Amino acid sequence: MPKVQVVNMQGAPVEEIELDEQIFGIEPNVHVMHAAVVAQLANARVGTHSTLGRSEVRGGGRKPWRQKGTGRARAGTIRSPLWRGGGIIFGPKPRDYSKKLPKKVKRLALYSALSSKVNSNNLIVVDQISFEQPKTKEMVKMLKALNVDKKALLVTAENDKNAVYSARNIEGVLTTRPDTLNVVDLLKHDVVVFSKAAVRQAEEVLKNA
Repeated sequence: MPKVQVVNMQGAPVEEIELDEQIFGIEPNVHVMHAAVVAQLANARVGTHSTLGRSEVRGGGRKPWRQKGTGRARAGTIRSPLWRGGGIIFGPKPRDYSKKLPKKVKRLALYSALSSKVNSNNLIVVDQISFEQPKTKEMVKMLKALNVDKKALLVTAENDKNAVYSARNIEGVLTTRPDTLNVVDLLKHDVVVFSKAAVRQAEEVLKNA
């Protein structure tokens, strides 16, 4: 089983814990992680874009001039895509971009993303992440003590408003919970910071994901 050191908010070692090997200790599957990222980004698309074709734009019912004898090119409507104000050729129409992944594939992608963080020593476990009141200064102080100077994903066991409010003004820092973890957030952030309680909750939640 993979082991990680637990530190306090000042960065001092407190203890060492074992992580669930099934979630944090597998060989990362790059192909599955890529499929999960593509699906998640596709599912985030609304797909409401729409343009008008030549049959939908207003006007153009009458032939602008007779077919022959004018010296000009033949024209049947002023709403031809070749004309200003005409329809759009092959323009986008509303569509559904969503992609479905099997549950086992989604689960494997999450396990792979978490395991890759452990393998690269970019997963930090803090005994507890708590603030008496929302203070960006205190969050910056904690991240500095943890030597986190890159994009960071903070995972707390519950929706701690003080932690959320303390982090939301820091560029590149995002807070989430174990039940809302996703592959895009895990891969987009360089470092993942778990509270000890969040690690145990994630192990429980992700096994049933």
